[in-house]
Amino acid sequence: MRIRAITLRILQQFIHDKRTMALMFIAPLVVLSLMSLVFNGKDYEPKIGVAGGATALSAALESQKAEVTVYKDAEAGNAALKAGGLDAFITMKGAQPEVMLEGSNPDANRAVLRALQEATQRPEPAGAAGSVQPQISYLYGAEDMKMIDRFGPIMIGVFVFFFVFLIAGVSFLRERTTGTLERLLSTPLKRWEIVTGYVCGFGIFTVFQALLISWFSIQVLGILMTGSFGYVLLMTLLLSMSALTLGTLLSAFAANELQMIQFIPLVIVPQIFLSGLFPLDTLPLWLQRLGLATPIYYGAQALMDIMLRGKGWSDIALDVFVLAGFSLLFMVLNVLALRKHRRM
Repeated sequence: MRIRAITLRILQQFIHDKRTMALMFIAPLVVLSLMSLVFNGKDYEPKIGVAGGATALSAALESQKAEVTVYKDAEAGNAALKAGGLDAFITMKGAQPEVMLEGSNPDANRAVLRALQEATQRPEPAGAAGSVQPQISYLYGAEDMKMIDRFGPIMIGVFVFFFVFLIAGVSFLRERTTGTLERLLSTPLKRWEIVTGYVCGFGIFTVFQALLISWFSIQVLGILMTGSFGYVLLMTLLLSMSALTLGTLLSAFAANELQMIQFIPLVIVPQIFLSGLFPLDTLPLWLQRLGLATPIYYGAQALMDIMLRGKGWSDIALDVFVLAGFSLLFMVLNVLALRKHRRM
């Protein structure tokens, strides 16, 4: 009977905790569905530019499911490659194809070389390179680029966001459950002043965290770094601020630490899948659009631009403004969420 009583109590406890029930039964299905979409996406279709004599390969490359664009000259093709619109640009030197790979994505590199190999083995069109080996060069990276160089910038952004989100959310929740926040709300302090104060207080620690993680990843782990360390620090700091403000916002809807942790599979995990860790081009269009609404996506793209491609302010400015916009939006929502606690 005593065991039965304990069992019934646990069952009643779980049944009345709707958030925990949803986490146990719905969240795994959502995450597994997302994984299915990511891992069962269509094959990557490389974007290849051709010019001059290489246009003879266009039909053969398209038959290998490559997206081929013909440019009037090499200058236009190289400009498109540098702008990120192509995975490779092909010209001809005599009968030998000269292939310039974008280089920062090993999956795209392999897809380009596989399509080119199949295309040049075909007997048609007449005058194609046949069995001539192409000359390969890289705009970014190199043939021996390590996996950590490819995924390191993304994982820096993911880990910065994850830990700041969790720590900020739990810390702000503790301020509320211990009554500190209620006492502050009973003073003449305005809500925006309280939110700004908390963000500045936690933000100081995020500065040191961003500095430490960036330095450790580059100097100790040796992750490829071709751009400015200052820009890396700026992006990790902006990611930290967006995670901080989002964590404090969602903590307003959690009653305890367990409920705060329950946000992780719904808020963090989907962002990891859509961060660029897997080629977004292979995902359904609606899922690609969903990725554009997540802070980690912008941070990861900017970190790859800086660390792998050596790009500067003009290429990461949009990501900077978007992340700053996310932080500002979450702060405003934080101020609105505090109204709920003033009535308690």
